Amino acid sequence: MRYGVMGNGILEESEGMEAFWSQEWKGSVIICPGGGYQWLSPREGEPVARAFAALGWKPWILYYSVAGPGKVLGTEPVKQAAEAVEMVRRWEPGKPVFLCGFSAGGHVAASLGVLWNEPGVFGDKKPENIRPDGLILGYPVISAGEWAHRGSFEMLAGEEPEKQQFFSLENHVDPETPPVFLWHTAEDPAVPVENSLIFAKQLSKYKVPFEFHVYPFGEHGLSLATDEVAEPDKERFADPHVAGWIKLCGEWMDEMAAGRKK
Repeated sequence: MRYGVMGNGILEESEGMEAFWSQEWKGSVIICPGGGYQWLSPREGEPVARAFAALGWKPWILYYSVAGPGKVLGTEPVKQAAEAVEMVRRWEPGKPVFLCGFSAGGHVAASLGVLWNEPGVFGDKKPENIRPDGLILGYPVISAGEWAHRGSFEMLAGEEPEKQQFFSLENHVDPETPPVFLWHTAEDPAVPVENSLIFAKQLSKYKVPFEFHVYPFGEHGLSLATDEVAEPDKERFADPHVAGWIKLCGEWMDEMAAGRKK
């Protein structure tokens, strides 16, 4: 099933889940694929959804707005994420809702995590209805500073650095930021690992619970790091060590859902 969210965004109840329909879902996870705010990577959508379903979490995929010629996105993607969380929470009352994102999709997810209580961003939405219960961030775009993936910030705010600073998420972390599961590769050439290091430092400063894994090797955009999503021509190889992140994440989600969270 597909549901419209504000603008031209789409929230999709992931397909191919028939094998899991007989089980009781632990809760939901909304997945935001990456793509530099210019496109959405299918490798970070359905394959990831199936992996979360195998762990007992009902997957949804958010096809948020991306930039086109002459279009600056502003806060439209994060508003779509807020609406998606609100919708899923209404449909699945009493169960946790996690927000997962990769690369620029990680920026979407993290944006909601740090801005959900920001006055004036989400109109009349009740903050408690749009706050995710946790964030899952894979090699996320975070900072508009020295280590920026500059293209993403230009899609959001144009070319003026001053306008990009609002979207530099490390500056918005506070004690009410949801718990975070964070992973990156140390040699990521597109979105430097410093993005995650900066974010983790701020999470620690404000005593936000987080789990953080840095893998020594690997190209940007590994997704699940399995054979299914490998792209050898782009040096995105299957890596059993990196692929372990999904199991660790599932354990973390179970722990957060069990009440070991803020």
